[in-house]
Amino acid sequence: MSQENIQLPEDLLQEVGRQIAKFPEGMQKSALLNVLHIAQAHFGHLSEPVMDYVARLLHILPIEVYEVATFYSMYDTVPVGKVKLEVCRTGPCMIEGAEKIVSYIEHKLGIKDGETTADGMFTLKTVECLGACGYAPMLQAGEKFHEHLTEAKVDELIEKYRNNPKANYLGL
Repeated sequence: MSQENIQLPEDLLQEVGRQIAKFPEGMQKSALLNVLHIAQAHFGHLSEPVMDYVARLLHILPIEVYEVATFYSMYDTVPVGKVKLEVCRTGPCMIEGAEKIVSYIEHKLGIKDGETTADGMFTLKTVECLGACGYAPMLQAGEKFHEHLTEAKVDELIEKYRNNPKANYLGL
């Protein structure tokens, strides 16, 4: 994607403007997280040209965008599958079997952590705490949390999402 092709449609530019307007004048950087969400939803991932575009929209340095986009697991700087399976890998989830769940998903889908299936359907990503320690092991797919995971639950999830990738969003 070349720099020249990077442009949000007018309705999304208006939404960026609304996000910026939530903050005092001169504090447009405070809208960065929200603007990155908008850009990622539109472009699919945050490539370097997309991050540079976001920096221009917010009148900040590109490095300020890169630092945020690469720090948070919710942002993708490389293309991902239609369904991103983010498995929590922090202490409570690991104690409850997250490592086993990750290995099972890797074997079942034929990919490793950080990879996407050949058909572009699934990406597996291990992440830091998702804030659901009492429900370990767990994963997030899109906007949905899946808790107390077992191999059987993983099989059900993969089948569900294979048949309807959009089912990982709330309301579906």
